[in-house]
Amino acid sequence: MRFATYIHDGSAHESAVRAGVVAEGTVHPLPQGTTVLDLVRAGLPAAIGAGAAALDGPAVPLDEVRLLPPLDPPTVRDFVAFEEHVEGVVESVGDGAGVVPEWYEAPTFYFTNPYALVGAHDDVPVPPGSQLFDFELEVAAVVGRDAESPAPEDVEIFGYTILNDWSARDLQRREMKVGLGPAKGKDSATTLGPWLVTADELEPYRDAEGFLALDMRVAVNGVEIGQDLLSDMGWPFEELVAYAGRGTRVRAGDVLGSGTCGNGGCLAELWGRRGTQDPPPLRPGDVVEMTVEGIGTIRNTVVAGLDLPPVRPARARPRTRKRPS
Repeated sequence: MRFATYIHDGSAHESAVRAGVVAEGTVHPLPQGTTVLDLVRAGLPAAIGAGAAALDGPAVPLDEVRLLPPLDPPTVRDFVAFEEHVEGVVESVGDGAGVVPEWYEAPTFYFTNPYALVGAHDDVPVPPGSQLFDFELEVAAVVGRDAESPAPEDVEIFGYTILNDWSARDLQRREMKVGLGPAKGKDSATTLGPWLVTADELEPYRDAEGFLALDMRVAVNGVEIGQDLLSDMGWPFEELVAYAGRGTRVRAGDVLGSGTCGNGGCLAELWGRRGTQDPPPLRPGDVVEMTVEGIGTIRNTVVAGLDLPPVRPARARPRTRKRPS
C-alpha cells in the first residue's frame, strides 16, 4: 500500500493538508485529521486496514494535488552505506582517496534537518553562498515500532520512500575539515517522496542475503547520470536501524536514509573519480529526477536561493584568563 500526504485545493492552510492512499493514478483521502505518522504509530496491520477502507471512498487525480513529504518524522538520520560512493566522494569532498578502515567496522550516520523536508515535485533553492550544489540518490526506511537497543531480527520497518539528500559540497568540505559535520552543507533541503510504500510491497525484491534489490536511477535535465542497486549497501536496513537504536532508542516514524548509492548516485562521486567537475554543479533551472523500482519517481527543479551577506569570521583569539580589574 502507498500512503501520501498532499494538498488538493492549493491552500497553504494546515487544514488543507490530507493523508491518503495512492492507487491507479489517484489518491483516496483518509479521514480528516489522520496523518501518515499516525498510521505508522498504529502499526502496519491497522494502517493497511485504514487504507483499505479509504479505497472504498472518493478519489482525487494525482495530477491535481501537490505531494508533500509523506510523513512528518520525529528524526531523520542519514547513513553512508554504499562503499562505492565513499570511494569516489572522499576524493572531491574529503582529503585523500579510498575508504577508511573505520567505515567497515560499523555503520556511520549523521542527524539531518527534519524541518527542511520538501515534497516530490517542489522547487529546491541553492543554499546561500554555495557554488557546488549536488544531489544524492537514496532510499529511506521508516521505523515501524519504538525500540531500545533492538536486535536486527527484532526491527520493524513500516515502509520505504525515496530520499534526495541535497548537498552544498563547498560548504560541506569546509565544515568537515573542522572534524564536525556536515551541517549547513546538508540541511537546506531533503526531498522525501513521492509516497511511503509499505514494507510488504517490496518483499518480492529481497535477495538471499536480506537486501532489497531495487533499481535506482537519477537523471539531470533528462540525461541519466547514475544507476545502482539498493542491494549494494554494506548493511541491510534492519542492521542500520539496530545500530541507530544501539544504547538508546528509535521511535516509530523515524526516517533512516541508506546513504548515496554508487555509480553516479551524486555528482561529487563522479568529480572525485574523474578529477574534474563533470557533470557540472547544479544550477537554477536544472531538473533532477530520481526513480526507484517499486517505489516511484521524484522530480525537483533547482531555483535561485537567498542572497545573504557573508558569514562573519571568528574574532582574533584572546588569551585573557582574568577579568580586567
